[in-house]
Amino acid sequence: MAWRGQLSRNIKELRFLFCQTSPASTQTREFVHRNYKDLKTLNPKLPILIRECSGVEPQLWARYDMGVERCVRLDGLAEAQINTKLEELVKAGEALKA
Repeated sequence: MAWRGQLSRNIKELRFLFCQTSPASTQTREFVHRNYKDLKTLNPKLPILIRECSGVEPQLWARYDMGVERCVRLDGLAEAQINTKLEELVKAGEALKA
């Protein structure tokens, strides 16, 4: 997972949105709990924002250069699938630079 260390090269900001109590957000909460420290250690200058809001559908937002943002829905995804979605957002950032 060397791509995890490349987050700050391709993404300007990462935002996780989820509900604190909703069963639909359980996997997203677990992903953040298990992976935040590693992601922040590898990308200390990258803003990784955690937004909790009652009743919101779990989402992952990435902001790139020039204010471009992309969103992926995380509802019903397992931790490994969330990891894959994050990797896809990183690769999308590489493509925007080309």
